[in-house]
Amino acid sequence: MSLDMSKYEKKIIVRNIQYDDIDAIIELSRLSFPNMDPWTRQHLISHIEIFPEGQFCVEIEGEIIGSCSSLLINFDEYDDQHTWDEITDEGYITNHDEEGYNLYGIEVAVHPDYRRMKIGRRLYEARKELAREKNLKSIIIGGRIPNYRKYASEMSPREYVEEVMTHNVFDPVLTFQVMNGFTLKRVNRNYLADDRASMKYATLMEWNNVDYRPTTKRHFKTAFPVRICAIQYMMKKIDSFEEFAQQCEYYADVGASYSSDFVVFPEIFTTQLLSFIEEKSPSRAIRRLTDFTEDYINLFTDLAIKYNVNIIGGSHFVEEDGDIYNIAYLFRRDGTIEKQYKIHITSNEKRFWGIKGGDKVEVFDTDCGKISIQICYDIEFPEISRIAVEKGANIIFSPFCTDDRQGYLRVKYCSQARAVENQVYTMIAGTVGNLTHVENMDIQYAQSGIYTPSDFAFPRDGIIGECHPNIETVVVGDVDLEILRRSRKSGNVTQWRDRRKDLYQVKFDC
Repeated sequence: MSLDMSKYEKKIIVRNIQYDDIDAIIELSRLSFPNMDPWTRQHLISHIEIFPEGQFCVEIEGEIIGSCSSLLINFDEYDDQHTWDEITDEGYITNHDEEGYNLYGIEVAVHPDYRRMKIGRRLYEARKELAREKNLKSIIIGGRIPNYRKYASEMSPREYVEEVMTHNVFDPVLTFQVMNGFTLKRVNRNYLADDRASMKYATLMEWNNVDYRPTTKRHFKTAFPVRICAIQYMMKKIDSFEEFAQQCEYYADVGASYSSDFVVFPEIFTTQLLSFIEEKSPSRAIRRLTDFTEDYINLFTDLAIKYNVNIIGGSHFVEEDGDIYNIAYLFRRDGTIEKQYKIHITSNEKRFWGIKGGDKVEVFDTDCGKISIQICYDIEFPEISRIAVEKGANIIFSPFCTDDRQGYLRVKYCSQARAVENQVYTMIAGTVGNLTHVENMDIQYAQSGIYTPSDFAFPRDGIIGECHPNIETVVVGDVDLEILRRSRKSGNVTQWRDRRKDLYQVKFDC
């Protein structure tokens, strides 16, 4: 009788980290480094959102017993004597560069009960395989030297490292890294503030990918321009959906004729369709407006493809499971579609239309980098922009609809504030004109614009361009993502980098 060997098997799995793993990895971090600050939920969410393929864990019989985190960088852009906080943006990896040449490892944790089982080696092999798959030049790590504290009175950090490298002294981290093919570049001081065992020193180590193939397609960018066309849309009576579609196509064509990457329409400009619907009750009229949702989506999907431009289709009222939401759609030029629900609903939207708020801050990948859409009132809440930028957004688009100058100025001033606070580009696109035949769509006031952080690298007053107020027109302007990246690293002020996360943080589960 043969034995059933399967009941004796203990399967070890190396895989990418998922959201459901976060609590287990936080606990693993506490167990692995009992005298150091563990990961927070916000750290791990940021890792998964920004660079999911660079985060690994080892699982045995459903239990996570090892994990590691990493990001991509161009190491030539950093000082050799960097700190852990500088290279990782304090652990949030928002400085991750998808075009980077180097994989930078920022932590490896192994459960104390499973050490000497080569769990760390499995994680390092996963990193090496990722480096080969992505054709990266090397893997770089800032390695702890946790046994140095025992020898600090006898030798300098350099002398200690030399003793370990010649196998005269054992260090659980440095010895392991040498055995895994890493070579020493230098010793950094003040690397990790809470690493008392290493007395804040770390070894800068590198593993070179012998399969790396230099390619002319990857280079340091001198510029990364993105052209934006904001539509200041006239709200006027129309007689059919076809007339509405004709106006929208005209503006898509205008944006494309200027070689725009994004064409942005205003918030709820589809309420123009109500001008030919006979319904006096605002709440019932909005429900009838939702009947046009499929026509609206088909229209803008076709326009994005036809004119080869990414379109932010303003926003539109959509019915889902009996509730009405104010939703902004991103229609990519490759034919794919994303959506962002308006999160903060104004008292007017609630009272007259019964609009319900969304509950997630989305950040969308495009062929021009990561973007966020924050509909009108949402831009007036700084936490939303902070979350979006932590998720990697470089441009924040705000379709809006305001009825007076005070309301418009709230949107404008807050949009400009978000650009300064987060060192991102922002823009607003609003409606003008009047819908005299539609209840609760009164006067419109707008001056659409494109804004930058306020620093020497950007236009004076932080304004790339603005429309003249209250006329039907467009504003077209270029934003440069490479200048933005440099400004975050070495601007006259660096608000994004200088946040005091030891005093305050924006925590989010969305």
